Amino acid sequence: MEAFIYIIFLLPLYLVLIWTYFNPEESMLFGKRWMYREDPEFSNAAVAYVKFAAVLAMLIQTIIVASLIFDSYLIRLLLVLALFLYIIYSVFKLRKKVLN
Repeated sequence: MEAFIYIIFLLPLYLVLIWTYFNPEESMLFGKRWMYREDPEFSNAAVAYVKFAAVLAMLIQTIIVASLIFDSYLIRLLLVLALFLYIIYSVFKLRKKVLN
């Protein structure tokens, strides 16, 4: 029953994170658009960082929900390994974008 309640409450967060991934410029301006006369231009590194943060938050949220639903240590281990692999891959990719 607790897992169901967590899923219900975390579903809007998933939707916001998906929106943030597909519209990073809009999400960076959310609630701050009034501060600018024109839309500011964000660097490619800033857009990549927002996408990285959105996917990272979705992965962490998935690990939390999966650990509530499943009692298998193998599933938890695979999800945490996927998280670390994604972090390592994305850090190298972001570093490459920032240095160029």
